[in-house]
Amino acid sequence: MNTLATLDTLDTLDTPAALIERTRMQRNIERMQQRMNALGVRFRPHVKTTKCIDVARAQRDAGAQGITVSTLKEAEQFFAHGFTDVLYAVGMAPHRLQHAMELRRRGCALVIITDGAESARAIAEFGRANGEVFDVLIEVDTDGHRSGIRPEEDALLQVARSLHEGGMRLGGVMTHAGSSYELDTPEALRAMAEQERAGCVHAAQRIRDAGLPCPVVSVGSTPTALMAQSLEGVTEVRAGVYVFFDLVMRNVGVCSESDIALSVLTTVIGHQVEKGWAIVDAGWMAMSRDRGTQKQKRDFGYGQVCAVDGTVLEGYVLSGANQEHGILSREGTADTDIAARFPIGTRLRVLPNHACATGAQFPEYHALGEDGALQTWGRFHGW
Repeated sequence: MNTLATLDTLDTLDTPAALIERTRMQRNIERMQQRMNALGVRFRPHVKTTKCIDVARAQRDAGAQGITVSTLKEAEQFFAHGFTDVLYAVGMAPHRLQHAMELRRRGCALVIITDGAESARAIAEFGRANGEVFDVLIEVDTDGHRSGIRPEEDALLQVARSLHEGGMRLGGVMTHAGSSYELDTPEALRAMAEQERAGCVHAAQRIRDAGLPCPVVSVGSTPTALMAQSLEGVTEVRAGVYVFFDLVMRNVGVCSESDIALSVLTTVIGHQVEKGWAIVDAGWMAMSRDRGTQKQKRDFGYGQVCAVDGTVLEGYVLSGANQEHGILSREGTADTDIAARFPIGTRLRVLPNHACATGAQFPEYHALGEDGALQTWGRFHGW
């Protein structure tokens, strides 16, 4: 995963290619870290967005403490590059406990999570059978979005006791307000951030009132992290997509197009003039199938089209996509001058709907400096 300088430029790099604008990325990193510092909480970025050592190092250099991962392969790879404080923030399946134990015994301070009694019992039974004391957080559902135990449920204390009395280290509680992605006003985002905070803090207090340990109160999503007014009672925040941002986050209202650090470099390869189309070599294999803006206030199709220098070309989007072909068109009236406007060979950039999904289509990033120099940054794949 070493950084490599390349001789390519934006005019010679093969396409499609995943580009990172380093200045934008660094600005995004600093914005989030400064906000967490001001709110007095530890920040543990979610590295699933980038799965990239170079990006994670930049986050750590800015002040991040520890990382969050979504696969044990990520934990393995980041640990191999010196990241030892790792939260695996996906419910622990029993067949992965052996791998988790091996990582811990090699020196990785891996924390795992559970969201139910059956999972908690499996963790405790495996730990006792193998002489391993796992650090475990209980996932709390504060918004009905996905998984977790509701703060008021009896199951919360049952799971806490099962872990503690089963010999595991009950680390605390964690939550993720994923439904914040469905909001688009500051008022709604601030309310969701407070709902996330209050629910997780309440769950922690219930555990403490039962005489059980609960040192960690971990919350986070990019929108709620950026819009929270208070994080009283919270010990750490997790967020991931903020490092690149994307069009979904633009529609949510926590960034603008000029903050989006990830784009796909593409080349015009043909035209359908009568339809007002230019055909590019970035289809859904490059952009992903994610149409996350489709249900939002503005639908960007498969992405917002920009000039090669990153300037947004208002009204032009990737309106359709096949596996290796993208359809560039103007919103509304068809552009009958499309061939003259975008001749064969024209280089363009496309901003993604969902940075995590688009990044996952590529084995590496090409990091663009202000001087136009490119560096190649590796990216992890798979599970």
